[in-house]
Amino acid sequence: MSDEKIGRDVEKVYSTGQFVEKLRRLADALEARQPFTIQVANQRLKVPADAQISIEHEQSGGDHELEFQLTWSEQPN
Repeated sequence: MSDEKIGRDVEKVYSTGQFVEKLRRLADALEARQPFTIQVANQRLKVPADAQISIEHEQSGGDHELEFQLTWSEQPN
């Protein structure tokens, strides 16, 4: 069996209230320069305080997509 990790691409739809709560926790963690923990599709993720942050906008015809992205590399244990 290969040591290569299997890719994962999931999307979860949240209510406005749930999304706002997650954004508030994220903003508080970023402001305090602390890691942020979130669970997505049954996987718990710890986003480090130094994750790269970007905002992406895509448009196709009349459809728009806005993504808030946090990118980081796993640190060896």
